[in-house]
Amino acid sequence: QVQLVESGGGLVQAGGSLRLSCAASGGTFSSYAMGWFRQAPGKEREFVAAINWRAANTYYADSVKGRFTISRDDAKNTVYLEMNSLKPEDTAVYYCAAAAAMGRLEDEYDYWGQGTQVTVSS
Repeated sequence: QVQLVESGGGLVQAGGSLRLSCAASGGTFSSYAMGWFRQAPGKEREFVAAINWRAANTYYADSVKGRFTISRDDAKNTVYLEMNSLKPEDTAVYYCAAAAAMGRLEDEYDYWGQGTQVTVSS
């Protein structure tokens, strides 16, 4: 059983940056692909980014490509989401998740964190 805890959310002005962290425990972190998803008010949860278990491959939603960067530090059992050039439409609760293989569908992920709020003001 893997436990995931996100941190780093907050309030930022448009054009600003934030770095989210997701700390994992209770499993072999290095064997999991990791993903970030987000859910804005009144909308369904959507895929943001994913990284495979060797960090050899990453995958991004078109809406964040070029602005967000996913990375992982297996020694620290942590995955990160560096978010730059933030826009008001990036406002959402951000969730990290763990899966056996990298994917963009929620059903592919077995473990989820509680989420961290990101609010981008205009």
